[in-house]
Parts: sequence; C-alpha cells; structure tokens
Amino acid sequence: MGLLANDVAAPFGQGIAALFGKYAIADRCASLLTRYWIPLMKFEDIYQFFEDPPPVYLNKELAVCYVLSVLIRHDSYGTELIHAIEKDYPSYRLSDTVLYSALKFLENQAAIMGYWKKVEGRGRPRRMYRLRPDWQMKARELADLWQRYMVGQQKVGQQKHQAAPTRVAAAEMKYAGS
Repeated sequence: MGLLANDVAAPFGQGIAALFGKYAIADRCASLLTRYWIPLMKFEDIYQFFEDPPPVYLNKELAVCYVLSVLIRHDSYGTELIHAIEKDYPSYRLSDTVLYSALKFLENQAAIMGYWKKVEGRGRPRRMYRLRPDWQMKARELADLWQRYMVGQQKVGQQKHQAAPTRVAAAEMKYAGS
C-alpha cells in the first residue's frame, strides 16, 4: 500500500497524519507538501537571483565588527545601526535579533556601555551605546576586519557581475550554439 503518512510526516510532526488519517499514502502527503510548502523553482528564478540578489544578513561575528566600526566614530542606538547598514551597505541587512545579541556580547565583554538618552525627533528615550575608552585599540582591530571583509565582498561581487552573463546574453549564447 506504500508508506503511511506517519512515516513521511515524522520530520514535520504529526500534523500531516492528522490531516489525512492514519493510513493515507505517501503520494498524497508528498503532493500536499509540494503544492503548499515547497515552492516550485524555475530557471527564470535562478537568473533573477543573480541579477537582483536578495540582501545578505549579517551573522553575530560580522555584527560585532560592524557595531564596533560605527561606535569608534560615534555613539549609536539599535535602530540607527540597523538603518545605517542598509544605507551604507545596500546589499546587507542586520536583524534586530542578531544586533541585540552582538550588543549584549559586547556589553558582557565590557567593550561597550549603554545609557539612556532622549534623541531629537524621537518620542521615547533610546538606549545608546558607547565604546569604552580602554577598548579603542581592540575595536579598531575588529573594525578593520569588517572593512577588509566588505572590500573582499565587493571584489567578489564585481568578479561575479563581470563573469555572470545577463539573461539576454545567456539566451543569445544558448541559441548561437544550436
């Protein structure tokens, strides 16, 4: 009779088995997963990805270096850091979860200190972050890692852009070869 829904549903919990009953066959389950949970990809999607790639989200390590690179220059607060990266590095994003995890790490390491300040044009006071004076050298070292990483990413992006054919060029190559 084929696999039972319970056999297929194990990684997805027992919800699928409940939907189809105890003896539903795997084909119905796989069909449902394909139709509703697994988006169908087309070659057009691949070209679109390379022509207009989605933003890259920083991990905690990069976020720590980025935050220090900003705090070397001036005090800042969370929302400002998130908006600044989008403005300064349009291909990159910083989630609030990763940002506040990085800020907490830096506070626990005594690299930064937080204080409350009423920011001009904002309603409520903001939690501002300041680099501790004794962390200036270490912060510059880590901020330099951020800058070198970003320069390296720009070089890779330029190489990819030069090497990757556009949709039109790819179609022309395809038809020229036939």
